[in-house]
Parts: sequence; structure tokens; C-alpha cells
Amino acid sequence: MKLEADSLGHARSLLFVPGDRADLFDRAVRSGADAVVIDLEDAVAQDRKTAAREAARAWLDRGGSAIVRVNPQETEGFSADISTVGRLATAIMLPKCEDPGDVEHVRAEARHPVPVIPLAETAAGLVNVETLCRAEGVVRAALGNVDLATELGVAPDDDEALLHARSRLVIASAAAGRPGPVDGVTTDIRDPSKAHTDSRRARRLGLTAKLCVHPLQVPVVNDVMTPTATEIAWAREVVDRDSGGVLVMDGQMIDTPVVTRASRILDQSRRFTVQEQE
Repeated sequence: MKLEADSLGHARSLLFVPGDRADLFDRAVRSGADAVVIDLEDAVAQDRKTAAREAARAWLDRGGSAIVRVNPQETEGFSADISTVGRLATAIMLPKCEDPGDVEHVRAEARHPVPVIPLAETAAGLVNVETLCRAEGVVRAALGNVDLATELGVAPDDDEALLHARSRLVIASAAAGRPGPVDGVTTDIRDPSKAHTDSRRARRLGLTAKLCVHPLQVPVVNDVMTPTATEIAWAREVVDRDSGGVLVMDGQMIDTPVVTRASRILDQSRRFTVQEQE
């Protein structure tokens, strides 16, 4: 399935693949991930940056579809990344994004209105996340939990330490009318149950997708981020019984906000069903 820009807001799983491993690009697409992220930044050694950039360009030019995480703006590789893949990428994932001007810079360098996914992974980026989410061109925000934890001096898998960061990103996204944000990575790739636990926590907080670093994490994330049969049945009953006023169902008050939530659950379930059939 070719990833379209307007599908980015609904993607549940975003799978990283190293930019210098062109042999893995097609395999990443076949993993079942809703979106593939070709990584030109952390996953690529400095002496392999040029090769990774060219591998990404060649694959995208042949019809491949992926987000590309470029190198930070203050590095030498940034401009080369954007000039090489800016017009081919479905979106640019921008690391260490701290200001709306950073998003404008990407689109100016690309000379193309490419969608941008800002990574909130610094304290400054988190402080400014409300304005980041409102910036023109931003399709969705994502959390860079590992880099943020490093700057804050906490462990990246410490749920309590990063609770505020996740909630702040959810609130900022909603206030800006953006889709639910993308949670950061689970670094433990040996135990899929860890990705399951992290995904459930993220969904409870209002994040609606997750970055993945291994194909084994993809089906786990997709499962957690998809409405369950129980949720769908509840939502269908709420919508069917809605008469425009307040009603009581199973002892719970149902009013307009609840109906809106139920409608969203049904929309999600239909979208993912169609997506998985393509």
C-alpha cells in the first residue's frame, strides 16, 4: 500500500529502517507498519551518511513511499538531506525541532510543501510544543523520548518521569486540531510484551501511534492502537441510540461529547479495516 500524505494522521505504527540498509526498505514495507521511516540520522554512522542519502533517494525515486528522518538543522547533512529527498519523501521527520521557524526552514529548503513531523525531543521543543503543533505544514507531532530523557537526566523508559511530556504533547496536538501524537520508541526489542505495555500506556494518555525500531513491534502496536471489538460494539450502540439529547446506557450518561467519541471510534475501525484489506 502506498502511503499518502493524508494518511499520516491515522498511522498507528511508524517503523524506522536505517537509511544505509536499502536491502531492508521493502521488507519494512511488508512488515505491516502503517508507515516506514527511513532514518538518515541516528541509525547511520557519520561516514555512511552520503550513501544512506543516495539509497533513500534511489528507492523513493523508484516509487517507494516513506517518511524520512533527516539530520538536525545544525548539522552539515541537513541541507543535503532535504535537497536530495525533500520532494520525494511522504513527509520529513525533523529531529530536535524547537520552533515553528524550524518547520518553515524545512519547507523552504525543499522548495516544496512537504508535510513535517516535528520530533519533540528537547526541553526547548517541549516548552514550545503548542506553537510547533500549530505551525503550517505540521501534519502530526511525535515524541523523541530517548533524546529528551537524556537531556532531562532520566531513564527513557521511566513512565513517571516522561508522563508530563506525553500529556503536554497530547494537549498541544488537540488544541491545534492535529491528530493524536506519536509516542516514542521502546528500546527493548527482545520482548514484544514491553512494546505492548508501552503502547497501552500511550493510548490511555491520548497518543494514537508509536515509533517502532523492530518489525516484531509492529503487530503489537497496531493491535493496541486499533479499537477493540468491545469498544466498537459500545460505540455502535451509542451511535444507534443517539437521538440528539441525553440518554442513559448501562447506567452511564450519554451526551453529545460521548457520541462524538463513539463516532470517532467507528471511523477509526472502518479506516483500519479498509487499510488492512488494501
